Amino acid sequence: MSRRRRASADGGAGTDRTRVAAYAVAHDDDGRILLCHISPAVGVGDVWTLPGGGLDFGEAPQAAVLRELAEETGYAGELEGLAGVSDRIFREVDGADRMHAIRILYRVRIVGGELRDEPDGSTDTCRWFTPTEARKVRLGELARHALELPRPDAASRSNTVSRAEHSAHSEPAT
Repeated sequence: MSRRRRASADGGAGTDRTRVAAYAVAHDDDGRILLCHISPAVGVGDVWTLPGGGLDFGEAPQAAVLRELAEETGYAGELEGLAGVSDRIFREVDGADRMHAIRILYRVRIVGGELRDEPDGSTDTCRWFTPTEARKVRLGELARHALELPRPDAASRSNTVSRAEHSAHSEPAT
């Protein structure tokens, strides 16, 4: 993350910030997508998003997405490839007047671990959703984008998490 001071429109000083983050687009054999609910402490309301988050200084994006996946969901993942890169300007975020968010999306295959909630983090629970179920909850812009991405052929993917392994957390949100 970088910060820069600039002159604001009202003549005062403003702050710009850049944040680079990596996110996991993970599907199971049944075509469901893994989403995380943003914690109320973050202050954005009842929103579901992709597992992921900001890179630590010097951390490779590929390592960050797998670290964030483990932190937020309890799952271990393996990279399948780049799903896309997007960016967005946010206003008045984390002490900055403007934040340029650069979001790197990776297709990730779940290879181990057990789904669990993140303790004291930016998300408070994660669940598997069918695309229809996901469209019935309030999705963040990035999660909506991920739902529209073409999926690789599920038959060509091996070692994905089965329905039985995550049934305890697969109920749709109400």
